[in-house]
Amino acid sequence: MSALKVELVAADRRVWVGESSMVRCRTASGELGIMPGHTPLLGVLVAGDVVIHTAAGNEVATVDDGFLSVEHDRVTIVAEHVNVTSSIN
Repeated sequence: MSALKVELVAADRRVWVGESSMVRCRTASGELGIMPGHTPLLGVLVAGDVVIHTAAGNEVATVDDGFLSVEHDRVTIVAEHVNVTSSIN
């Protein structure tokens, strides 16, 4: 299975870039899980955690309102404020 190319961006900096097998986040429509092959999507984020599943473990970041774009196994998450809260192996 292929990997997702993920970019997590705050208003003032790029916070995290890498490959992931799955991304979980909270949108205005509810909890969302994205895996390789996901259909294109543009979603509105609500405040909460973004969990990026990597080969080394999970990266967890808290974000405020923002948006999420998914296209061709590329996930871009943009929020005004992003705080990486933990790296869980």
